Amino acid sequence: MLRSEGDRLTRVVVSTPRDAYFDVSTHGAANIPELADRELTIRQHDELKATMAEFGCEVIDVPEFAGHPNSVFTRDVAVCTPGGHIKLRMGLAARRGEEGWMSEALESIGERCVGEIREPGTVEGGDIILAGAIAFVGVSERTNEEGARQLTGMLADMGLEVRTVWIQGYMHLGGAMSLIGPERVLCCRGVFPEGLFKGFDTIEVEPRGPSTGNVICLQENEVIANAAENAPVIRRLEREAVRVHALDLSEFRKGAGGPTCLVLPVERR
Repeated sequence: MLRSEGDRLTRVVVSTPRDAYFDVSTHGAANIPELADRELTIRQHDELKATMAEFGCEVIDVPEFAGHPNSVFTRDVAVCTPGGHIKLRMGLAARRGEEGWMSEALESIGERCVGEIREPGTVEGGDIILAGAIAFVGVSERTNEEGARQLTGMLADMGLEVRTVWIQGYMHLGGAMSLIGPERVLCCRGVFPEGLFKGFDTIEVEPRGPSTGNVICLQENEVIANAAENAPVIRRLEREAVRVHALDLSEFRKGAGGPTCLVLPVERR
């Protein structure tokens, strides 16, 4: 069950890069800007998994989806809710097919499917942040208005208040904001409309890159951040009494991904 991205992380799905992420023949269509170093990439991913496991989180590692280098970014292909998972529909055409791969993996661990985004709608998981009774949904280059409309209906049926925001300058909403507690948000200054975060305590930071606001919340005021690109944010969070596990995830920036892109939260308590 997952109600809020600010709750304690207890179960996640990841996909360790072994082959697909390094297949340069697929990188153009997959929007992967730079080839990553295989050995370093796997080492960085192993460190991420170890950090979550040491925290007490169950880490479920599913094999890459053949021919899909972006399948390492498990966050985008589904969203887990209090009732089960919603099967999404990728905005990037080269990622189509990953939705069924992930839905099958989730059903195999008991996470039933409770909805699906239908064509012509597109929604990617990086544009969805559940925050208890509220859901933040981004309309972006990957999530279109029709997809957001379908998703809003599903979440509203679950009793959630949906706050929709149009995102520019970031691939996903999650590049510019993350929950770091049930009622605490890390966000980039100047990106969001006034009132969006009503009811939440905010830590605003200067936007410095595509994943400035992107951290993995382990529990209230404890996060994982990418030390390779987010040093100023890490210092700010530490000044705000947030414990930060600073990991080098540089090889995933080469694939245009941030920390949260690498994990699909299944359960938080």
